[in-house]
Parts: sequence; structure tokens; C-alpha cells
Amino acid sequence: MLVLDVDGVLTDCRLWLDSNGEWKRFFSIRDGVGIKEIAAAGYKTAIITGSSATDIRARAKSLGFDYFYEGATDKLPSFEKLIQESGIKKEEMAYVGDDIFDIPLIEAVGFGATVPDAVDSVIDVAQYVTKRPGGNGAVREICDFILKYGFYSKT
Repeated sequence: MLVLDVDGVLTDCRLWLDSNGEWKRFFSIRDGVGIKEIAAAGYKTAIITGSSATDIRARAKSLGFDYFYEGATDKLPSFEKLIQESGIKKEEMAYVGDDIFDIPLIEAVGFGATVPDAVDSVIDVAQYVTKRPGGNGAVREICDFILKYGFYSKT
């Protein structure tokens, strides 16, 4: 299973407020293709994000994520719920995050990755740092990597 954070991973961390008073983000088309490819190859997909926003829900729905958890900066309860609901062991999961809230999940899964513009403490614990930045192909890079090589569990 591929589990993703949103802000800073599926986006470049920038937000803007539209004329209706809703926050909006840019998402990469290439990341979306990678997510669709990994799902087509039989991997389950999930989002665990501290944000709660219409644009994130719409993007997750359009890409067909199997699991979606939003609105908690403490991501461990959502992660535990994901394990329970999916029946997939944490060692069989890859997680991509970029901020301090993601560290527990990066350390818990079989393959923990981050983006080059992540905070230093995340880079220090990740097994893999993408070449591309968040919101600009980083997730596609991870998807291509997993499809080509799988991933070694660190446990």
C-alpha cells in the first residue's frame, strides 16, 4: 500500500484563497498518473492529511484512493485505523510525508520516503528522498520506483 500526506507531498505547500473563501492547492498531473498506475498494478492507496479541504477531497476522489483520512495533525490514530480497516501490515506499506507530523508514520512503515524540500528532521529519518519536489512529480517518482523495484522493508 502507498500512503501519502498531501500538503508538501501531493502539493508544493502553497495555498491561495479563492473568491468563494475556499483554500486551493496545485496538484501535479504526473503524480496523478503515477497513482493511477500503482493502483492498476494492484497496490492499495491511502491519504492521511492534517488538512480538511474540498479540493483535497475532490482530488482524492478523482484518483480513486482506497482510504482517506483528514483533519488530524496527530496521524497515528488514522494510521492505526488504516491498518485495521485494510488488513495490510505496516511493514507492507510505503509512506511519503514532509513535516514533523509525518515522522511517526515514516518510521513505522516498511518504506518511508520524503521530498527534498521537507523539514530536516524528516529527511534525517526517511529511507528515500525524491529528486523531484513535492507537488511537482515527487509522488510519480515514488510510484515509478515501487513499480520498478518494489521496496525493501526496513524491519
